[in-house]
Amino acid sequence: MKRIVAAALMTLSTMTFAQDDPYIWLEEVQGEKALSWAKAENAKTLPALEAKPQFKAIHEKLLAVYNSRERIPNVSKRGAWYYNYWQDAANPRGILRRTTLEEFRKAEPKWDLVLDVGKLSDEEKEKWVYKGSSCLYPDYNRCLISLSRAGADAVVVREFDIAKKEFVKGGFEMVESKGYFAWKDADTLYVARDFGPGTLTKSGYPRQIKVWKRGTPMADAKLLFEGIENDVSVWPIVDNEKGRTYERYSRHVDFFNSEEYIKQGDRWVRLATPSDSALTTANGLLFVRLKAEWKPAATAFKSGSLIAIDLDKFLAGGRDFELVFEPGARVSLQSYTVTKNLVVLDILDNVKGRVSEARREGGKWVLRDVPVPPAASVGVSAVERDDGDDYWMTVTSFLEPTTLYYAKGGTAQREKLKSLPSFYDAKGLKVVQYEATSKDGTKIPYFLVMREDAKLDGTNPTILYGYGGFEISMTPSYSGTIGSAWLEKGGVWALANIRGGGEFGPQWHKTAQREGRAKTHDDFIAVAEDLITRKVTTPRHLGIMGGSQGGLLVGSAFTQRPELFRAVSCQVPLLDMKRYNKLLAGASWQGEYGNPDVPADWEFISTYSPYQKVKRGTAYPKVFFYTSTRDDRVHPGHARKMVARMQEQGHDVLYYEYMEGGHAAGTNPTQQAYTWALTYTFFWDQLR
Repeated sequence: MKRIVAAALMTLSTMTFAQDDPYIWLEEVQGEKALSWAKAENAKTLPALEAKPQFKAIHEKLLAVYNSRERIPNVSKRGAWYYNYWQDAANPRGILRRTTLEEFRKAEPKWDLVLDVGKLSDEEKEKWVYKGSSCLYPDYNRCLISLSRAGADAVVVREFDIAKKEFVKGGFEMVESKGYFAWKDADTLYVARDFGPGTLTKSGYPRQIKVWKRGTPMADAKLLFEGIENDVSVWPIVDNEKGRTYERYSRHVDFFNSEEYIKQGDRWVRLATPSDSALTTANGLLFVRLKAEWKPAATAFKSGSLIAIDLDKFLAGGRDFELVFEPGARVSLQSYTVTKNLVVLDILDNVKGRVSEARREGGKWVLRDVPVPPAASVGVSAVERDDGDDYWMTVTSFLEPTTLYYAKGGTAQREKLKSLPSFYDAKGLKVVQYEATSKDGTKIPYFLVMREDAKLDGTNPTILYGYGGFEISMTPSYSGTIGSAWLEKGGVWALANIRGGGEFGPQWHKTAQREGRAKTHDDFIAVAEDLITRKVTTPRHLGIMGGSQGGLLVGSAFTQRPELFRAVSCQVPLLDMKRYNKLLAGASWQGEYGNPDVPADWEFISTYSPYQKVKRGTAYPKVFFYTSTRDDRVHPGHARKMVARMQEQGHDVLYYEYMEGGHAAGTNPTQQAYTWALTYTFFWDQLR
């Protein structure tokens, strides 16, 4: 009887919601009716944008940018070889290839082909997308290669023999699933996958880790750890270096908090570190990056600090951490990489990159600044920790093409290896950094890229871009897309550093989580108003753009302040915040947004949820929504339902759904060029 009553209540609940949401059928990703609807919208949108006079020239220019062979081939060192995954017009599905450092230094290196993903796709009649590989330390002769169907996050995994350049018959193989894995040794894997009913979290990620032996069915793999259904995921980790292997796993309780375990002898021990901190094990040390103040012993360390301790001493009960980096008022740690003797720090100083090398001397960490170009973004990563202190350094800015350097740690030596060509004419352009004042008085920085001779008369076509979530920073970078499709033609580009991001450390993010989310939208609107006050532009010429969390941002902005904007590009967005936690990976983001099923949380979420806020009779800017059928992270139903509702209310919108591509603008350079050509054609048509 209880089951019957429960089933009846569930049916009643579903019927009630269906009455409130007449477009819930558009959540059926592969449903015949939903796909027919999406294809019908494509049939209206694509010819309309392709017919615009700007489209052909923009498309041709972007095709040249995306299929250029002059792009930087980023490499990863494995043993004596440097591996690169490459896509171009001749290899749209991509190839995995390798070379030596001596060859890589040349303008035209000789590459050794390892795997042709396009050829594999043709042979298997499947649209494979390469999603990376994990190779067995220290020889790297066996790899686990992840392949996605049409760009989804879920992948199939196959063992690959590097020497023979072929998949291993009878080797490790995993069916399509979201998940994680790590080599324990040549014949053993730690695996977190979809093992069947009851083995996934509500977010759709694994909640079990198993130990899988070669030659045995995965069904016989031994359970190592199991989380609960309300967790986000579990994740095995194996880090190797000369003389030591660190075997770990994480239980992600929510998006920002986790329990961390490490293998100590034959036991698994939970690490007594803050649940919201991020850990690295290297060189016998435990590095902890703090998201909140922590006092493990006599010393209290600030939020945003990087601290370190001898791992074995920590496991024995020691808590005398040493300070590696401490943040300042507007100085934060963006990332770091560990070499044999150094910790190389990628630092943001008022959203501008700088680099410091930290070396332990006399019982403390001493920092040495490394000169980098001003107003640039910098990226650092160790070449190979076992080999020494060399590291890769990338330097990029809005106007200077990205350059890759080979840096000799501890010295002033830096070898320029590769650089992007100038994909557009940056002559006469300038970059300035302004501040807007948000609703609560907080100063919000933003970058502006525009012509030096631009008149401040409010007539400049301007695109404002933002993200504002998950502690992800928006920093200056060189973009052939933005440059050739927008800046070169006289457009103005604005990049907002709003709260919710990580530009000024953890607190810049935390203040905009959950009930603070409105601050993200307030900040973005404040930047838009500042652009108008400075007469850079006016609402007639102002457009906004954002994807994923940024799609939610621009969706909230145009439904709250429609009079500020003329055009909106809303990409792979979250929009229905009443149901986001029930769609694909949505439940994993409740730490960021809150739980709409809890009345107290829905009270603040409902103040900005675009799908519920949009209404008939309001004059909204024209919106171009796009999403992907194969996006298994942010459900395409968000964009589909928003478009259907706005059309029903009489609003003018455009919609494009690409049938492959995952949570991106396409799976190959040609698809990406096409999507961005549509986007910038839309903006030129609306804002000029």
